[in-house]
This record gives sequence, structure tokens and C-alpha cells, in this order.
Amino acid sequence: MQDMEKQEAQNEQAAAAAAEAAADAPQAAPAEPTLEDKLAAAEAKAAEMQDAFLRARAEGENIRRRAQDDIAKAHKFAIEGFAESLLSVKDSLEMALKIENASLESLKEGVDMTLKQLSSAFEKNKLQEVSPQTGEKLDPMKHQAVSAVPAEQDANTVVAVLQKGYMISDRLLRPALVTVAQGK
Repeated sequence: MQDMEKQEAQNEQAAAAAAEAAADAPQAAPAEPTLEDKLAAAEAKAAEMQDAFLRARAEGENIRRRAQDDIAKAHKFAIEGFAESLLSVKDSLEMALKIENASLESLKEGVDMTLKQLSSAFEKNKLQEVSPQTGEKLDPMKHQAVSAVPAEQDANTVVAVLQKGYMISDRLLRPALVTVAQGK
């Protein structure tokens, strides 16, 4: 593209110089360009346009190929950050299994620390819990009612959470499984 712009600038300079020279020269009757001159000029212009077209097409292909490579890499390594943050959790669990005479208290403490590491990994990777409170209105976009039970609450409100749900950013990964209050 830059070569073409340089060529155009040189052509404009040459045309300007020719115009100045023509202005300084004694005025003679302007000579009509011959058909051969017109044909040569048209062929030069067509060759220039063909070159510009081929360069633009090649540049478009390069951009398309780079974009496809970037998308392929993004798909291939999308989970890399999450996997990296889970490595410390796995290490902690393996170390806990190596302890031979662990007390119940030390095991509980180790599990609590491992859960904190896992929660930190979830938070770092925008994985959020969906755990509705008792009495909260059923949200079918985040909750899945597995049963309806008689309760002293309004109909279609959460009575109990059977299993937490999870979201990745604003996208539901798994709905929370809940029981809801029956209509009165």
C-alpha cells in the first residue's frame, strides 16, 4: 500500500513538473494524444489497479488467517488460568493423603484450608455460587425446583436448597436445586 502511495506521489510530482515545463514553453498547439498513447496509459493504469487489488486481497487473507489462529489458540487455552489456580488445591489434597497418623482436627483444618483455596480459585475465575435464601422467589433462570412442599411461605418461594448452583460471569453453569412452597 505504501509503495502505491509513493508511486502516486511521484506521478503527481512528474505531472506537476511537466505542467510547469509546458507553461514555460512557447505556446504551441496542444498535440492530441495518439490512440497508442491512450492505450499505453490505460494499460499502465489497469496494471496499477490489478497490483493494488492483489495486494489488498493478500492482506485480507493474512488478516483472516491470523484471526483464525487467534481464535484457535483462545479455544485451546481458555481453561489455562482456571487449571492453573486448581493446581494448588490438588497439591493440598495429595499432601493430606500422605499424612499417616493425622488427627481428626488436623484433617478438618486441612480440608478447610483446601476449601478456601478452591473458593479463591473460583472467585479468581469468576465462578460464582447460586445459593438462594429461604423465602426468596424462585428464579427459573438460576434455580430448578425439584419438588413443591406445603409451607407457611408464599407460593413459589424457596423452602430449602438441595444443591448449590454455579454461574461463570453472567452465564449459568448449573442451576441451584431447590424445593419450593406449594400454593395455599
